[in-house]
Amino acid sequence: MTVSPIENGIVLDHITAGKGMALYKALGLDELDCLVAVINNAYSNKAKCGRKDIIKIDAEIDLNFDIIGYFDPGITVNIIKDGVNTKLEKIEPPALLENIIKCKNPRCITSVEQELPHKFKLTDRDNMVYRCIYCESKAK
Repeated sequence: MTVSPIENGIVLDHITAGKGMALYKALGLDELDCLVAVINNAYSNKAKCGRKDIIKIDAEIDLNFDIIGYFDPGITVNIIKDGVNTKLEKIEPPALLENIIKCKNPRCITSVEQELPHKFKLTDRDNMVYRCIYCESKAK
């Protein structure tokens, strides 16, 4: 299978195998009017199990790096300009998430006060544990 290179755009690389389509939907890439390729289970020498997913976006767009960092830390973001990789950025988990996930605790203030932002703080980096800043509930 051959996927042609992009001239100007973004390549999300080293996505954990099987998470590519879910990340595609979480980032809202299905709403774009440009070419987007999702490659599932590509061979990789660097991936833990030898497989990875890749997303290629044939446009220069703004991405929410907090979603990427929460969803799958370790993803590399490659910015392509004129066919050349101009920037390589490895994404880390964000310390604070705002309005990315919602608190599921029915007693949380966010379930009563609808206009409050849903905020989660990274409390355990090793295990990727996020907790609501209002009620301390653990995010799923």
